[in-house]
Amino acid sequence: MEDYEHQEVEFRRKLWETDVSRSQMLKRSAAAAAGLTVLAGPGAALAARLRSVVSPPTKGHGFDMKTMVAQAKKEGHVNLIALPPDWANYGEMLKTFQTKYGISYTDDNPDGSSAQENQAIVSLKGDPRAPDCVDVGPSFAVAGSNTGLYGKYFVSTWGTIPRAMKDGRGFWAGDYWGAISIGANQNLVSPVPKTFADLLKPAYKNKVALNGSPLTSNSAVAGVFAASIANGGSLNDIGPGIDYFAKLKSVGNFIPVQGTPQTVQSGQTPIVIDWDYLNLAYGPEFPSAKWNVNIPADGIYGGYYCQAINSAPPHPWAARLWQEFIYSDQGQIIWLKGFTHPARFQDLAKPRCFPPR
Repeated sequence: MEDYEHQEVEFRRKLWETDVSRSQMLKRSAAAAAGLTVLAGPGAALAARLRSVVSPPTKGHGFDMKTMVAQAKKEGHVNLIALPPDWANYGEMLKTFQTKYGISYTDDNPDGSSAQENQAIVSLKGDPRAPDCVDVGPSFAVAGSNTGLYGKYFVSTWGTIPRAMKDGRGFWAGDYWGAISIGANQNLVSPVPKTFADLLKPAYKNKVALNGSPLTSNSAVAGVFAASIANGGSLNDIGPGIDYFAKLKSVGNFIPVQGTPQTVQSGQTPIVIDWDYLNLAYGPEFPSAKWNVNIPADGIYGGYYCQAINSAPPHPWAARLWQEFIYSDQGQIIWLKGFTHPARFQDLAKPRCFPPR
């Protein structure tokens, strides 16, 4: 048995011993959002290396995983981008992957946006530093696949990913999703806002922030969509959401500061409109802030992020192994621990046969 197989057995054993049952998984998912429905030419050295390796598969199902692991270990590294360790439990995801397979990783520009991830593929084409994989919002995923930035790959668990969360051509698939929420520091905000309508009240002057700019950040775009729904708009009419934030700024409530763990901890952003899994994580991370989280009843919006592989990745085998890992039961449960809604949650909730105690 290979080392990574021993690690998988140990993961299953610990999962059993800690009694992570179906009901507990359902409760963790409900805690995040109860009752919500998801709506340039290659360098010579790199080129020579790419020609020398066995062609990686386009489908993981039916492929020998030992061969994939062996080839990925030969590459020894995977280039990732824009994965903050405190976002959706990515810190544990990255460390577990490295420990399990003995493959190092680079996480460039961890606080970067979806737009910057796609741009990195373009700017670093042929460079060994180019990202092997990206994790972007759906609109950026569609744009990336339509402009040839991504390569096709169907992970072995492809069939258990909801149809609405994947590209039928195999260019990308949603890995987890969240709901837009309103988080508030109860030491600095009273009463806590529960709707987008509330946020316009004088009590919240200079207190409301988004996670980034709607021009480049999927999180911020989602906040505008939610505000649009709250103000008579729709997924096809985001105008009311844009008008809402213009009004929020005109009354002095919106602040042009990106909501981050650092600004939440310091109190610089007393109210943050962001994904539920990020706002929920601030509670245990910063207990002194008494962080309160609400899904706005007037603007319920759910959205997901998408994984894709660079069409010319420096480490094609490691890129595919990374995808296999994050869509495995182990990877999906790591995201569940980070308060997200894993793409394969419905499959995870099905009865599993675990080793005896």
